[in-house]
Amino acid sequence: MRTKNTFIALAALFLAGTSFAQTKPKRILIENPTVHVGDGNIFEKGVVGIEGDKIILVKNALAYSYEKSDWDTIIDMNGQHLYAGFVAPNTTLGLTEIDAVRATRDFNETGDFNSNVRAQIAYNCESQILETVRTNGVLITQSTPRGGIISGTSAVMANSCWNWEDGTLSANDGIHLNWPESLQGGGWWAEPQPKTRNEKYGEQKREIYEYFELALAYSKGDLNSDLRYEAIKDCFQGEKRVYIHANELQQLHDALDFIDHFEIKHAVIVGGYDSYMMTDKLKQRNIPVMLPRLHSLPDAEDNDVDLVYRLPSILQDAGILFCLQNEGDMEAMNARNLPFLAGTAMGYGLTEEQAIQAITINACKIMGIDKFYGTIQEGKKATLFVSQGSALDMKSNNVTLILVNGEFVPVTNFQNALYEKYKGKYGLE
Repeated sequence: MRTKNTFIALAALFLAGTSFAQTKPKRILIENPTVHVGDGNIFEKGVVGIEGDKIILVKNALAYSYEKSDWDTIIDMNGQHLYAGFVAPNTTLGLTEIDAVRATRDFNETGDFNSNVRAQIAYNCESQILETVRTNGVLITQSTPRGGIISGTSAVMANSCWNWEDGTLSANDGIHLNWPESLQGGGWWAEPQPKTRNEKYGEQKREIYEYFELALAYSKGDLNSDLRYEAIKDCFQGEKRVYIHANELQQLHDALDFIDHFEIKHAVIVGGYDSYMMTDKLKQRNIPVMLPRLHSLPDAEDNDVDLVYRLPSILQDAGILFCLQNEGDMEAMNARNLPFLAGTAMGYGLTEEQAIQAITINACKIMGIDKFYGTIQEGKKATLFVSQGSALDMKSNNVTLILVNGEFVPVTNFQNALYEKYKGKYGLE
């Protein structure tokens, strides 16, 4: 039997913590929100239709007529904002719970070359941190290992799932190579000690080249299986990405030489602090960049104090594909601040829609999942959310509706529950 559920009824179910495993409307219509499509277009009053896990309708509500009887569930979101799920690339989210408790950290294996390590199977769908991140609109994660020269292979995961198999969007999207530092020490915090050249830099580069030469030979031969080289084989064939973590100018130049030498088809620079000094080379090779955490201090004393804030605008003007990421201290829990990093980029040169793209479709393009995620378009997966106000502003980011692959997800988390509990205890109702 068809039923018409109002948004109020849905909200009541969310607050009650009701599982939506038993409430799966087949056809959902979201009326009247401001729809941020994600490709630069906006519908001030839009209508978005969903069937199963797919978006089947995206229209301007003022110029489109429809029969309400065609829909099982109609939700009026007038005056609110609808977005594609935000994406958190290059993060240990889902791989750690309490950074100070070693038993809850599962992102760093021993050894230097761990290309065979797979973040996918370590992803914890029951993480409470996922709840807090999800309720700020961050619905997709690139779960990424850390440590060593090659950390391992990342996986793109949904932030709401039953288990890692259910949550997998891209099982093994790329390996992560930590390029050695060409300079050591120094920094504005260590003055007056200047940075000095890493005397072992050449040796460390040779070690990387030798490892990849062996992997390349393995990919061309008929050898006994070696899981370390097997994980890299697809990188040479263009079926897997190589994420090169590098920030300094020398590192970036050498990383480009490395990419050219091995003819890597899908390379990505992660960090790229000095990328603004070599935009022509990056554009010429069509290499995207996952920019460093914007809420950071300058890396050098002579840098402009707002340089990090302006990096997105510089790369946008240069025509380089980029996205934002949040690697650094407490990065898993701080992934909830990803929308506000985009808000900072908006304050330093990007338009609102460009800032949204930096945490949606751009990240999806870089990771190769843009066919199904990253924009509000027909045929894409219904992974989206609605906020009362702009989701890029901490004062108005208040998520009222979440769908992940067409499934309703509660908009509250354990922090909300604690707030309500102690508000009641101390009579602050």
